[in-house]
Amino acid sequence: MNIHARIYVAGHRGLVGSAIVRRLLAEGADNLLLRTHQELDLTHQAQVEEFFTTEKPEYVFLAAARVGGIHANSTYPAEFIRDNLAIQTNVIHSAWKHGAKKLLFLGSSCIYPRDCPQPIKEEYLLTGPLEPTNEWYAIAKIAGLKMCQAYRQQYGFDAICAMPTNLYGPGDNFHPEDSHVVPALIRRFHEAKQAKAPFVVIWGSGRPLREFMHVDDLADALLFLINDRSPDSGTNVGSGKEVTVAALARIIASAVDYQGELHFDTSRPDGTPRKLLDTSRLSTRGWTSKIELAPGLAETYRWFCNQLTAVADRSTLQ
Repeated sequence: MNIHARIYVAGHRGLVGSAIVRRLLAEGADNLLLRTHQELDLTHQAQVEEFFTTEKPEYVFLAAARVGGIHANSTYPAEFIRDNLAIQTNVIHSAWKHGAKKLLFLGSSCIYPRDCPQPIKEEYLLTGPLEPTNEWYAIAKIAGLKMCQAYRQQYGFDAICAMPTNLYGPGDNFHPEDSHVVPALIRRFHEAKQAKAPFVVIWGSGRPLREFMHVDDLADALLFLINDRSPDSGTNVGSGKEVTVAALARIIASAVDYQGELHFDTSRPDGTPRKLLDTSRLSTRGWTSKIELAPGLAETYRWFCNQLTAVADRSTLQ
């Protein structure tokens, strides 16, 4: 990829999109095409078509999506499947139609069956039932991956898909109800520390195994993939390391310096018992994860605190 080409990052304000922008700028990108949701609603086909007709991006990173944790997925199933299908359909089609050289679509590890063998290989896709707690999002992402494959097969369009593991880092969503496990725990432990609460309740048993990767690691992998000439249309991206939810909670509690107890609410769903991606397809091509979990979480907590300080400062100024 020519770093000075017209590069469109869809979803540049989100967790992944903002990391991609940081990485591109560090490499010297000087022709980024960035639009907020207010400037360009990707669920509206006419708006997307007008943007691609006018701007004609040469490379596209499709990181825009409606995302959320178990609570959000179960509360808004219609929005999760409708909005994600619309976004990816509009962007992939218009990118091909207007001559983009390459498109990278962000999938998700949740596209794989709930109980498939571990670690999860790319070929396990569609070999069993999905995890019910996020099936609407997963089905949309599967459709996006298959659309990339279909456009490669029929039109020769260089559309690829990266399936990342669970992500965390600067720019994450720390909403108390709609966030994923890492930002949810960071916020919960921070608020418990501020309130001097004697314990923090954590959903589930704490026994499920999860793999986590810093979003800046993912951004590095995505630049590797956009420059890679491999014909693979779908590639797992992960750290290759797993940890129990209970151990993750203890690492976050340490990063926050919360001294209270951890109480596990077993009446809440655990989700998938284990989910570790097989990243051998990517590692054999020369890329491996670099950011370790504990320092990555500590850095994310510092970012979270800086955001709270910035909001407080703005409120004072007003």
